Amino acid sequence: MKGKTLLTLALALTMTLSLAACSSGGSASVPAPDASAPMAAAPESALTPKLVEDGVLKVAMECAYAPFNWTQADDSNGAVPISGTSDYAYGYDVMFAKKIAEHLGCELEIVKMEWDALIPALQSGSTADRAAQVDFSDPYYYASIVCLVKSDGAYAGAAGISGFSGAKATSQLGTVWYDACLPQIPDANILPAQADAPAMLVALNSGTCDIVVTDKPTGLAACVAYPDFTMLDFTGTEGEFEVSDEDINIGISLKKGNTELKEKLDSVLSTMTEEDFTELMDQAISVQPLSK
Repeated sequence: MKGKTLLTLALALTMTLSLAACSSGGSASVPAPDASAPMAAAPESALTPKLVEDGVLKVAMECAYAPFNWTQADDSNGAVPISGTSDYAYGYDVMFAKKIAEHLGCELEIVKMEWDALIPALQSGSTADRAAQVDFSDPYYYASIVCLVKSDGAYAGAAGISGFSGAKATSQLGTVWYDACLPQIPDANILPAQADAPAMLVALNSGTCDIVVTDKPTGLAACVAYPDFTMLDFTGTEGEFEVSDEDINIGISLKKGNTELKEKLDSVLSTMTEEDFTELMDQAISVQPLSK
């Protein structure tokens, strides 16, 4: 995870631990992660109050990035209230945050954080400087990069990224998909980045673009919500995007040197396999709002 780039960290998750002021004894505090941490970290003002009472694990997420996380009107399927609102959050991230909170023996608080709040943190400082400021848990999801196209479109039969030559392409702002993957498509007409995942899917559905690049869980969820989409996965072929495992495997950022929290996070992750992650993601996709 240490090799990840700044933009990739923004892609990865939407979930960052703001404070884990809880322990088995309920009295020991764990310091809050640096608010400038690159992965899904917002400026300090976006995560106020900075500290919370003992016994609460505060987790920030976009709440608009299905199947990882989304907003819904009730607590169905075990959704968790979003702090300061009447809405609830659910999805893969919430499922995982609940597991972590249970393991730590504390309550869970979800804070909604707009995606564009991440951008100032991503734009300030160098990648190396940011990477030096944070540690990462072991991966909690092993992702891959895919392309979405219209099933009846001109690019539905592409056998690799070279098959998208000249296509109008877009993805989400501040992600490895937009900044590293789209430029690899020959002669691509790269459109402005979209503010969030729903916006990029709307762009494809409306015909504004020919292809969208995203991660596989988002692609699978999109094909449920938009039956006329086709997902193309070139992973393991000559036509795949050039990315490293560190670019796409997803971990949780925390303050540099916070070994106590890292050990606790990794202890939760060590009890799960890639198959467990996949099963949990399948559950999230099956209950996402647009799947019904």
